[in-house]
Amino acid sequence: MKVTINRDECIACGACWSDCDAVFEENPDDGNSQIVAKYQVGGNPAEGEIPDDLVDCAKAAADGCPVEIIKVG
Repeated sequence: MKVTINRDECIACGACWSDCDAVFEENPDDGNSQIVAKYQVGGNPAEGEIPDDLVDCAKAAADGCPVEIIKVG
């Protein structure tokens, strides 16, 4: 399933990688959220394809994002 992050709007609060570190992590260069490399599409830290068993985890992280910049599906 597709997951995207609007990294320009990210406030680097860490909620998503706290809720679902299998899909999200902190970017070491800017501190913003990114998709873990394993699931990135074309090396894009803002776009990923995740397996079905991580969809609930990613949705929980999206729901917990205070600025609502994560989309799953």
